[in-house]
Amino acid sequence: MKYNILIMALLIFLFSCKKEEDPHANHDIYYTCSMHPQIVADKPGKCPICHMDLVPVEKKKNADPNALVLNDEQIKLGNIKTMSLANDDLSDKLTLTGTLNFDQYKMHSVSSRVMGRVEKLYYKNIGEYVPQGSPLIEIYSEELNNSKQEYLLALERQHLFKGNTSIDFDQLLQSSRNKLSLWGMTKGQISQLERTRKAPLTTTVFSTGSGYITDLNISEGAYVSEGGTILTLADLSTLWAEAQVYSSQMALIHRDTKVTVSIPDLDNLKIDGTIDFTNPEINSASRINLVRVSIPNKDKLLKPGMPVYVLVENESRKTLTLPTDAVIRDGKMATVWVKTAKNTFVNKMVKTGLETDDRIEILSGIKEDDEVVVSGTYLLNSEYIFQKGADPMAGHEM
Repeated sequence: MKYNILIMALLIFLFSCKKEEDPHANHDIYYTCSMHPQIVADKPGKCPICHMDLVPVEKKKNADPNALVLNDEQIKLGNIKTMSLANDDLSDKLTLTGTLNFDQYKMHSVSSRVMGRVEKLYYKNIGEYVPQGSPLIEIYSEELNNSKQEYLLALERQHLFKGNTSIDFDQLLQSSRNKLSLWGMTKGQISQLERTRKAPLTTTVFSTGSGYITDLNISEGAYVSEGGTILTLADLSTLWAEAQVYSSQMALIHRDTKVTVSIPDLDNLKIDGTIDFTNPEINSASRINLVRVSIPNKDKLLKPGMPVYVLVENESRKTLTLPTDAVIRDGKMATVWVKTAKNTFVNKMVKTGLETDDRIEILSGIKEDDEVVVSGTYLLNSEYIFQKGADPMAGHEM
């Protein structure tokens, strides 16, 4: 009997010592500070850091561990805005930077066909215009002078032994003319030599083309070798607009694509052209390719070295697009934040396509009508790192 009384007394004591349950306790919500989300409590109160009232946050059952949950105050302060992913018109527009260069197909080099010393140089400045047939240099050449004398001697012998020899002087003279011609003398110079029967000590070398001097490799008194370049001429009637394009943009570039070349130095003068060359080799270091557009230079206003913009535009098409600010890129992948429930966001990897102006194409990773964060994306990234202690991109497979 005494034993039973002791047990009853002990039970009464234990029940009397049990802590009363907090009437504010609610296992479906917790309380946190909107300014300091690391503060978490199971009942209302004030933040020990900023002394603001703690706000209730509903606990999500079976929630995604990678999801980021914010309260209304955090969304307001972070200016978090979303939009539904939808099809939109996207035109394949590209603006490439480039430079005007010489048309290499219209470059012309004038060379000396004999070795000799330059006695006189008619053009001495780079940039001067040289008409075709203009005299370039006076050259003194022992070999050429000897050939002149041989030709004059053959003419004299033909006159002396005309009809009295078996030597075919006509063939001999023709051979001598061919030699003088191969060494750069014109038909007019050979005819003058035959008419005057006098061989000048120097020979004039004439320009075989026209254009502006881009390279001048000799000076008066210098020696030029056989085949040595005297000068290089450029015809500026057409120029090349050479622009750089990234390898990821090459899908938009095709030979014979119509483009517009804009010259900012000439009040954004626009000239229509066609891509006539794309470099088949990509620079492995910069991942940059080269495209070329040939454009006319009717009034000679365009100068090599001028900066240009090459505007490429193809027909628009329907595709899923987002503002470029909605996509976070780190050089290896691209991700977006998708709203999956009230105040709940998940980071998803996407594959992007074309990018024009402020829009970017979404090829895969999310679907139409998904609600995507378009403002405050980097703040969500920072908040995720703060709460989870990890980069949201780290969990994605490449």
